[in-house]
Amino acid sequence: MQYEERLVQTLRQHEQIMQDLRIVRSLELPDCYIGAGYIRNYIWDDLHGFTRRELHSDIDVVYFNAADLREERDYELEQELCTATGNTKWSVKNQARMHLRNGDMPYHSTEDALRFWPEQVTAIGVQLHADDQIRICAPYGLEDLYALVVRKSPAFMDAAYYNERVCKKNWQQHWPKLTIVRA
Repeated sequence: MQYEERLVQTLRQHEQIMQDLRIVRSLELPDCYIGAGYIRNYIWDDLHGFTRRELHSDIDVVYFNAADLREERDYELEQELCTATGNTKWSVKNQARMHLRNGDMPYHSTEDALRFWPEQVTAIGVQLHADDQIRICAPYGLEDLYALVVRKSPAFMDAAYYNERVCKKNWQQHWPKLTIVRA
């Protein structure tokens, strides 16, 4: 089975993720995905044989809207999601402005922005289309996710930050089968 099919099948088995995807879809944000640790951690749990654990500090929603770069808009969306779900862990970021914070050239899409995330295995997003089909955005593919390998994204230039980040995250304590590749 292809990794994409495997991911879709696994996500469909988790009603909370599917519900969150439906709620995010209802926002009708352009080029919008739920991604990062919310998806990654769920798959790592599954590959380790763990029942679903809430090992995420936030639920990352990323989208791309160059016409409205206001941070206040992201905050409004976070509040809307918190109210709709009762969950305060939502984090919404318009990737059209994140290059400013990250010191990169302007991004052209959400997928382009994901290329600059620190780890390849974190640069994964999923969205639910109107016909309930799941679309995956993974500029570096899903091989590392299923191989349980954490490595620096090629476009992420700050190796020291990457090394510090993977050390602080302490992922191997929660998922002992992981292989962390230092930069």
